[in-house]
Amino acid sequence: MSGGWWIHDLWNAGRATELVAWIFWVLASISLHELAHGWAAMWEGDDTPRKTGHMTANPVVHMGVPSIVVFLIIGIAWGMMPVNPYRFRHGKWGRIFVSAAGPLMNLVLAFVTLTALGIVASHADESENVRHLMVFLFTGGFLNFVLFAFNLLPIPPLDGSTILANLFPEIGKLYSKPQAPMVGMFLMLMLVMSNAGSAVFLWANNIAAAYSGFIASLFN
Repeated sequence: MSGGWWIHDLWNAGRATELVAWIFWVLASISLHELAHGWAAMWEGDDTPRKTGHMTANPVVHMGVPSIVVFLIIGIAWGMMPVNPYRFRHGKWGRIFVSAAGPLMNLVLAFVTLTALGIVASHADESENVRHLMVFLFTGGFLNFVLFAFNLLPIPPLDGSTILANLFPEIGKLYSKPQAPMVGMFLMLMLVMSNAGSAVFLWANNIAAAYSGFIASLFN
């Protein structure tokens, strides 16, 4: 895309299907990611997600208005699921389980959508509607691989940092310092703006293409 507004750029480039797919999958994937945290927390004995009204399919509840506004402006979004780790039945393992549930949901979504893509690709004709469907499914798989990898990075407040902090108490002490959230936000900003961020997208694109191609080959 060029340096303009990303929605305008995609639309003018004739990539309306990709635009619609990106918006749909960002809203759906982040919502399901947060719901997975909520389901895991409730399984651990914490009813905070339900009490706060976050066990809903409404993406506005999970992402909040600021996240949606930023997403519409620059294409980046985030979500949040309120939980109370002190209520988890299994202590640090409960915290690890709840933190891992979100990225694992993204991994499941990626494989489901790309499996569907591979099946469609192996049986479909070359009609325009089929091409639109394949773009839609590939976008979902690709994006969820990105979310899976990104959320497992050990940078506060991403899920990977919570997992690492509970596995290694000394690292947890570093993350608990007052300046850790600001440092984490700075590192995430640098990641998004740097080649390292592009590497995550390239990895996700290659894995998505390779897996869906493998599935298609099984049905040919």
